[in-house]
Amino acid sequence: MAIVLSVNGADRAIEADAEMPLLWALRDILGLTGTKFGCGAGICGACTVHLDGRAARACQVPIGDLAGVAVTTIEGLGTAEAPHPVQRAWIEEQVAQCGYCQPGQIMAAAALLANNPAPSDDDIVAAMDGHICRCATYPRIRSAVRAAAAAMRGA
Repeated sequence: MAIVLSVNGADRAIEADAEMPLLWALRDILGLTGTKFGCGAGICGACTVHLDGRAARACQVPIGDLAGVAVTTIEGLGTAEAPHPVQRAWIEEQVAQCGYCQPGQIMAAAALLANNPAPSDDDIVAAMDGHICRCATYPRIRSAVRAAAAAMRGA
């Protein structure tokens, strides 16, 4: 059965079981490998995408539940020529070491800032909680979120 997903602004027909996790549809069928597999249990945050602008763990969402839902992956957030302010801040703050968790971290930060343009440090910690970075770049992540928030506010 074909399931139509709206991914990064384009409708995509996928031939798969409705119970397939979005993560596998993105990576294995659509070739969007920026969304990473980490734990498969929704704990680590590596697979975070936006569903109608809200951060969600792609490994926990069946594609059959996504009719009419706009899915945005890291590939749809910005481009090399016009990066999203969070992506720009990640580069400027030199957040990434290994980089594996960073797409999920960036997607969570972008969702936070879309809803809270002036987050406190507590807001940032709460929004990023559950996103595991084995390189422990948490201070740089918080710094990048603050920098992106300031840029988005024009401060």
